Amino acid sequence: MTPLFDVHRDLGATFTDFAGRRMPLRYQGELAEHHAVRRAAGLFDLSHMGELEVTGADAGRFLDHALVGRLSTLPVGRARYTMLCHDTGGVLDDLVVYRLAERRYLVVANAANTTVVHVMLREHADGFGVDVRDASADWALIAVQGPAAAAMLDPGPLPYYGIRAFAVAGRDVLLARTGYTGEDGFEVYCRPADAVAVWRSLLDRGPTPAGLACRDTLRLEAGMALYGHELSVRVTPLQAGLERVVAFDKRDFVGAAALRRQRATGGFATLVGLVTGTRRAPRAGYPVLAEGTTVGAVTSGALSPTLGHPVAMAYVAAGWSAPGTRLTVDVRGTGVDAHVVTLPFYSSQR
Repeated sequence: MTPLFDVHRDLGATFTDFAGRRMPLRYQGELAEHHAVRRAAGLFDLSHMGELEVTGADAGRFLDHALVGRLSTLPVGRARYTMLCHDTGGVLDDLVVYRLAERRYLVVANAANTTVVHVMLREHADGFGVDVRDASADWALIAVQGPAAAAMLDPGPLPYYGIRAFAVAGRDVLLARTGYTGEDGFEVYCRPADAVAVWRSLLDRGPTPAGLACRDTLRLEAGMALYGHELSVRVTPLQAGLERVVAFDKRDFVGAAALRRQRATGGFATLVGLVTGTRRAPRAGYPVLAEGTTVGAVTSGALSPTLGHPVAMAYVAAGWSAPGTRLTVDVRGTGVDAHVVTLPFYSSQR
């Protein structure tokens, strides 16, 4: 269980089993929680996430080899979104990597993939002067997300994708300006024994407790890929529209040959945004058709609380991914008109 289980229970949370933990799915309702994040701020327990520490003289050079991004040039106190790929180029997990010190990195993995990431990093560490340790038990993670988050935390000069030492409720924490909602926000890394005090202090500042259900609609509106839906070992960063995170100028890294070959060859299915003309929302797995032929499948879909109409992400075959392309989604046997749009569906900067 999360260190905050009793707190969530007292707040009336509905729970779900996720990655071996009992996590709050919703409190009063995901629609109200979703709007709270968009309009003010929401408070999330993300203690199910995995944290791995990579330390040693070769830490940066090792991560350059193991991951698709360039981490050796990441300044201390900054973060980078990146991926761990298979030799085939398929995504084993998408990660956020923080550089905490010259020879110390914190790699944050999706909850269900923590063991895979740990095992694969250790396998790739052969020949490098590094130590890779699963430090998940050392950390609890609480997020404050929304346009009012900065005023609630008063973080001082902290750039987007920055991290620094901070104090909440008199407890030492790491404060990161990162998130997964499409809003400005912060993630607070604290010791599990301090989690209740940190949560209560943050809650007193005014955010609405928010569960995993609204987190999913928030990230969908923001066009953010979710592992197990848009990302998997059968999908590459290029197909997911995330070529920008791949440092192709590196001489070598795990999956480099396959990704370079795919980039040169082209012609692969890619991730697109879809908007439909009815209130019936496409769901994961629904077929996408063009001229009566299946050309892809929906990976995530929902009625957007912010926009008031259905949105979806889907992989579609080459030739059908241009914005404005007219397609059809098979919604339980009924063809629903859809058209391709540029992701994200929603941006706080618009």
